[in-house]
Amino acid sequence: MIRNYLKIAWRNLAKSKVYSFINVFGLAVGMAVAMMIGLWINDELSANKHHANYATLYQVKMHQTFDGRRGTQEALPYPMGEELKSKYPDFKAVAMCDWGSTRSLVVGNQKFLKYGHFIGQDAIDMFSLKIKNGDKDPLKEPYSIVLTEETAEALFGKQDPVGKVVRVDNTMNLKVTAVVEKQPKNATLQYDYLLPWHLQEKIYDWIAKFHKTNWGNNSHQTYVQLKDGVTPEKTNAKIKNVVLDHFKDNELMQKSIKPEVFIHSMSEWRLYSDFTDGKPSGGFIKYVRLFGIFGIFVLVIACINFMNLSTARSEKRAKEVGVRKAVGSARTQLVGQFLSESILIAFLALVVAFLLVALSLPYFNKLTEKLMTIQFDNPVFWAIILGFTLFTGLLAGSYPALYLSSFNPVKILKGGVHVGKNASLPRKILVVIQFTFSIVLMIGTVIIYQQIQHAKNRPIGFNSKGLISVEWSKDLGDNFQSVQNELAASGVVSSICKTNSPPTDIYSNNSGWEWKGSTPEDKSAIFNTIATNFDYVKTIGVKLKEGRDFSKEFSTDSTGVILNEAAVKRMGLKHPVGEMVKWNGQDRRIVGVVSDVMMESPYRDIRPLTIVFEKDWVNFINIRINPNVSSADAIKRIQPVFDKYNPGFPFAYKFADSEYLRKFNYEELIGNLAAIISVLAIFISCLGLFGLASFMAEQRKKEIGVRKVLGASVANLWGLLSKDFVKLIVISCAIASPIAWYGMKEWLKDYTYKIEIGVGVFLLVLVVALIVTLLTVSYQAIKAALANPVKSLKTE
Repeated sequence: MIRNYLKIAWRNLAKSKVYSFINVFGLAVGMAVAMMIGLWINDELSANKHHANYATLYQVKMHQTFDGRRGTQEALPYPMGEELKSKYPDFKAVAMCDWGSTRSLVVGNQKFLKYGHFIGQDAIDMFSLKIKNGDKDPLKEPYSIVLTEETAEALFGKQDPVGKVVRVDNTMNLKVTAVVEKQPKNATLQYDYLLPWHLQEKIYDWIAKFHKTNWGNNSHQTYVQLKDGVTPEKTNAKIKNVVLDHFKDNELMQKSIKPEVFIHSMSEWRLYSDFTDGKPSGGFIKYVRLFGIFGIFVLVIACINFMNLSTARSEKRAKEVGVRKAVGSARTQLVGQFLSESILIAFLALVVAFLLVALSLPYFNKLTEKLMTIQFDNPVFWAIILGFTLFTGLLAGSYPALYLSSFNPVKILKGGVHVGKNASLPRKILVVIQFTFSIVLMIGTVIIYQQIQHAKNRPIGFNSKGLISVEWSKDLGDNFQSVQNELAASGVVSSICKTNSPPTDIYSNNSGWEWKGSTPEDKSAIFNTIATNFDYVKTIGVKLKEGRDFSKEFSTDSTGVILNEAAVKRMGLKHPVGEMVKWNGQDRRIVGVVSDVMMESPYRDIRPLTIVFEKDWVNFINIRINPNVSSADAIKRIQPVFDKYNPGFPFAYKFADSEYLRKFNYEELIGNLAAIISVLAIFISCLGLFGLASFMAEQRKKEIGVRKVLGASVANLWGLLSKDFVKLIVISCAIASPIAWYGMKEWLKDYTYKIEIGVGVFLLVLVVALIVTLLTVSYQAIKAALANPVKSLKTE
């Protein structure tokens, strides 16, 4: 019986090749989109799950109140790790970790910049890092380094690296104690190398001076593993005041800042990382849900195509149904026949969908910066995909099967199916649903791009063009004056300055500022902090509003500070230049005021900024290229100077304008994904419209012939066949617009600097939808209008 069903189904598909192609290809595109979105969602949901201790790993975080706002941070005091390890038995393991940095690794002539961390000894077992070769406890030795397989191969080729020496930052020789497997791309902890945590204390004197016993400096991360049976709720209650207890005599900390320590589960790091006013408020999970809905939308649109075309062509198969019923076929058998056809189409579509995914996945991976693959060897994948295909076939064929099998055989065999004017109503409803989904996607995509462009057009407050930054090193510090002199003499550099942060980011923020008229509570106000010395304003290209830049002509500038406009506003200073302020008890004189500079998120308000004169707090050299020299020529002249004075490092630099554009990567990814999905949704919808228009033209060919004989023009007939579809699109837009408006209004809530959704976007999408619809149906409409009426009116 089943074989007979499939044989008949195949014959029917072969008989109507155009409709079969539309059904198969439409479903295939919908399934391919759903499959790729599924791969992307699976990659997001599976982040960090490769860790054996996934269920018991946590990151320690802290809530604090600054300037009346409760915030949540990952930055913690340096002594936090030892405190938790020694005083709280809930923890099986504790590992401190820095924020990661790029360092020079040199072996012989091999010289690379690689990214890695100082990290605690417990991290190897905590994160179940797979040791491929070497010591099972590789971070116990103070002067050791752990390499990933890729880094080891780059430095040592095919040689065994364990026991060999790597020169790091041209300042220290470290022994390779182990080679570990590189982390998956969706892991939180990423690295090319790992260094022992306490090595910092041996190579940086400022660790002991400013961090080791300082509970007020939050500059490091802490990871913990709970013992079996210990609940996070009980642990949170115990460690809540671990920082506050070190400030029992500090009224500001006790009453205003009120630090509260807690642990955050690894299962929530990727998708539930946002906090608002000290409470969890979601995170990237909203995009996972959003694209999950989009995937369902596209699949439903593809299924609607099948339903519409199958029911529209019901008259063609009415006599078949009548004969089958007359000879004794039960309705269940007819339902089985039509469902078998839809399932066959679904499985044919699956084959095409696999081909589409295989061809598209490399580009999709590049777009999303992932390494996703189709898991053909995974039985769970096959169970999901086959179940998904069967469900799709049943969903797509359910309505046609029930509709066709309900025909009365007596009426059919007497004279075919005579349908009333409401018979096409279900098809119209399905078309409206189909285009409603598509138009919601289109409106959302346009608004996302408007928001991105709005932020890109925002004044950034400094000249990013022709500005490069190079990471600091000890060799550059020892030879900075020579570097500066030679670059100035080259004629390709206008100015140079040193900073603790690159031009497009802020690495530090601080409280503890006092000014004339400030209250004790104002000391909790947070100010972004840039440490620099001479020529900062000139090099970065910041607009000076009042006063001057730091200058060698003024010895008092060693305790000077420059404010941005937001800081002046926060302090309430009317004439700031020349006034004295205090930072942690030290007097500083305001020497200048600069315009607000966009160095953090372009979607947020610019925060108060203090630019402090500090000689030794340096992480970057910033270089302003002479505007009369091309960047390529300038780099060629600059590189030999760095090669000469910084021989342990390959010359690496970043352009400020390129780095600033990277701030839009996240939103542009969302926009690009939404655009691709909306285009495919419209494409699938138009495939269905094309098929319906073809059917309607065929169904009304005699009517068209009569109208032509009576004098109707091609334009009249085109309008006649097109107007019904235009009405449906207008209705779809009317339904989709409020849905899209509400959804995008909610999405924009996360941005401080944002667009207002205007009526223009809805009119634009309406016009585009109408044009696309008319282009889709016009071919069939004009073809029918141009047909010879003699042929259409000729009787059989």
